[in-house]
Amino acid sequence: MLSFKPIKPLLQTGTNAASRWFSYIGLGIGVLLLLASVQMFVNIQQLMKEGSIRKNGFDFISITKKVTNETMGQPEKNVFTDKEVEELKSKPFVTDVAPLQSNLFRVQLSAGNILPFKTDLFVESIEDEFLDTVPPTFHWVEGQLKVPIIVSSDYLEMFNVFAPSQGLSQVSKETAMNIPVVLSVSGKGQRLDLYGSVVAFSDRLNTVIVPKSFLDWANRNYGETPTQGYSRLYIKTTDANNPELLSFLDQKGYVTNRDKTKMGRTKQVMEGIFTGLGVFGLLVVVMALMLFSFYLQLVIARSKENLQLLLLIGYSPLWLSKNVSQRFIPVYVSIVLVALSFTQFMQWAFHHFAMYDREELHTTVHWSVIVLAIVLIALSIITNYRLVRRLLYKLF
Repeated sequence: MLSFKPIKPLLQTGTNAASRWFSYIGLGIGVLLLLASVQMFVNIQQLMKEGSIRKNGFDFISITKKVTNETMGQPEKNVFTDKEVEELKSKPFVTDVAPLQSNLFRVQLSAGNILPFKTDLFVESIEDEFLDTVPPTFHWVEGQLKVPIIVSSDYLEMFNVFAPSQGLSQVSKETAMNIPVVLSVSGKGQRLDLYGSVVAFSDRLNTVIVPKSFLDWANRNYGETPTQGYSRLYIKTTDANNPELLSFLDQKGYVTNRDKTKMGRTKQVMEGIFTGLGVFGLLVVVMALMLFSFYLQLVIARSKENLQLLLLIGYSPLWLSKNVSQRFIPVYVSIVLVALSFTQFMQWAFHHFAMYDREELHTTVHWSVIVLAIVLIALSIITNYRLVRRLLYKLF
């Protein structure tokens, strides 16, 4: 087996050392920027995922009409009509729209002897597709005395805040779901006591949700107020921060939860920043590889006579190109591993010091960063090998 060691001194690699080291440093900086940008992009996704309003790739946002001094006392101007619902559905940036239908009768809720608590209540219903959680028990048929209820998580939190000051016990979600409640429905001179059961809590809807079949039946039999429209709508869209959507809502004077869209805007800005850094890092990597290619061209040009002599005495261009390019493999591997180590250190520091060990994040880098590092090593080696082989074949 031929050894490359005896002919290694024939390559004049000591010349243009500055070009070589500039390419090494540039490659290291570019790889570090690229790996760190990918890791931060993943961090943003993980941080924003917790408590996300998305379901199956969609955003769900509620909208209402703005109540002004001029429209106070005119409920017909503060509700959505069927025509306005259809207009929203027709927009390309809206996937679907569902109204929140409310009770037209009086509802009182009490917890019996378990909690000395009684209050007037409003209930609403919406299509199941717009709920963030729909347990199997969330259904109702006429004649059924037990009504399943989905309650906003915010309501339970508010109750636990004021409960101690009122001499009431705080309750957990698990306990709340096991407390039987009484729903007193009244209207049109009639009254009916039903049993309610909290079957789930919603992080998306700030209301009390009952099955649509129950609300339709109760409105029909106990409702005293004629229906004039819908106070609230929920929009299903692929992007709650779509400029066209936000512009349309502003033009119509519709009000939405700005906190939800603000999170999306912040996420978009951060993603844009790290995407830009990643692209810049990739450009630096490409430029470093190009600079190193110039260095290789100079090395081969200066060693032209020696290499031609080796080719004439029988050395294969393929064997020479393979061995010449292998000289730089340890350099490429070392550069990428050092950049990966720096990225790991940055991720550890970010998780531990900046994020205070939040559970959404991991101390170790994401697997995609490691895969990208391997791809960069392979890309550098292949690029180097192809360049050397092309230059040597020109000498043959």
